[in-house]
Amino acid sequence: MREALFYRTEKDNSVKCLLCPWYCDLKSGQIGVCKVRKNNDGILESLVYNKLAAFGIDPIEKKPLYHFYPGKNILSIGNIGCNLQCTFCQNHNISQCGADTFKGFVSQTIDQLLENSREISNNIGIAYTYNEPFMFYEYMFDTAQLMHSNGLKNVVVSNGYVNPEPLKQILPLIDAFNIDLKSFNNKFYQQQTKGKLEPVVESIVTIAKSKAHLEITNLVIPGLNDDAGQFETMVKWIAGETGNDTPLHLSRYFPQYKMDIPATPPESLERLYQLAKKYLRYVYIGNMNAGNYSHTFCPECEKLLINRSLYNAKTEPGFQGNCTSCGYKLPVIL
Repeated sequence: MREALFYRTEKDNSVKCLLCPWYCDLKSGQIGVCKVRKNNDGILESLVYNKLAAFGIDPIEKKPLYHFYPGKNILSIGNIGCNLQCTFCQNHNISQCGADTFKGFVSQTIDQLLENSREISNNIGIAYTYNEPFMFYEYMFDTAQLMHSNGLKNVVVSNGYVNPEPLKQILPLIDAFNIDLKSFNNKFYQQQTKGKLEPVVESIVTIAKSKAHLEITNLVIPGLNDDAGQFETMVKWIAGETGNDTPLHLSRYFPQYKMDIPATPPESLERLYQLAKKYLRYVYIGNMNAGNYSHTFCPECEKLLINRSLYNAKTEPGFQGNCTSCGYKLPVIL
């Protein structure tokens, strides 16, 4: 175990966790909503430091990040716990369990992670993903420092449900984020995730103002967050607050965890894609074989510049960031 960051000790050895908007008040022996931070006699401890619950070698497109080193690999790690309780969670086997009951931990120090990342072919660094990475903040922060100092990239795939100070402190170490904006309706967040919308949009704005690369994912669930008017409000907000060059990934939902609504019809994703393209230059459809909806085209002359088949990306010969036809500069990090 490791002493956690971002908390204060109250009376009678109770603590208040300051990592995320839950602000958990914990008496000695109690564990937070995240299931991985415990009050041990007035000291808040992380129960998952130097532990992994999931790891793999992924194409960067799988995060999804389409404008950040396309075609490269990234070592992806995850842990257990989450500060949201999404009824449709696709990784509920690790996100919705506790450190005291999980049996699949693998010990892994940050030095071992660095060594492993160096051994992977075509690897750019490490992605903190699978569960909510801010829940293993201390482990992520120390690993990110080590990776950063060794010239490797750090990527965070997150729900964005974190307080401003923890986000601010780790921002200089993170090269790219994909934030899951689940809906632009607070009622959806309350009913389907037990969280709130406002902290997520605040995190997105903070990241957009930083030097980190930002992409946004929206999982489209039939009847819950696919209303055209609400969706249009969301994409207009993205264009206004983060810029119309921000890549937006529309992801197809499939029944998972507590939700049995049938999978999103492809035509619904295509309809929302066309609506989003009125405001954003780069919109993609994922979690299905999306054909042209997964490619990157020049927004000026419509030249195909990055061809994607599922998670395999192939750039146009000679493409170095500028369109090979008209010369337009695309916001793609190569």
